Amino acid sequence: MPATRRWLGVFFPPQCVACGGLIEDGPFSSLCANCGQSLEFVSPPAAVRFAGPARELVLALKYRKRREVLGDIEQVFRRADSLIALASNAVLVPVPLSPLRQRERGFNQAHLIARALARVAPGARVSPLLARVRETQIQASLGRDARAVSVKNAFALAPGARLNSGPLHLIIDDVITTGSTVENCAQALRRAGCARIDVAAFAQG
Repeated sequence: MPATRRWLGVFFPPQCVACGGLIEDGPFSSLCANCGQSLEFVSPPAAVRFAGPARELVLALKYRKRREVLGDIEQVFRRADSLIALASNAVLVPVPLSPLRQRERGFNQAHLIARALARVAPGARVSPLLARVRETQIQASLGRDARAVSVKNAFALAPGARLNSGPLHLIIDDVITTGSTVENCAQALRRAGCARIDVAAFAQG
């Protein structure tokens, strides 16, 4: 354990974001050993199911701004062989936030997650090719049909973006649920001339 963490642990014992238990050394810095092992891995388009510890990692990043969980997310990606194979040599295109929401949050979680995946997928690179051209409602509060309506025509190629249509373009989001958001992002890339498009996320649920 690094000296800084050991010193902090005397006064602020690190707690698991999922169960609240104390964390000992291991591959996950924000999950205890039990929660780290209980992650439910799935096949692409996601690494894990959006439940239990995986859900808590996403919520900690998005709503509690705990960027340190990105190290845990990267470790999860390292165990998702099929997702690494899909992302290798691909252009990773994060789902964009609106400028207002990004200012409020201070970051785009999809972009940070894409960077975590790029660190483990050989040849992958992150390129923010898309922009959200109108505000949409928070998707978590909507049903399937309402989500589809909310994000329709909400995305376009970002100003100044240059697209090479040859490589696979992999649209990256934190969570895929109905697929409405990533499908509308894919439509924007198709309109811009992209030939090969797929989608991926940290979690699916």
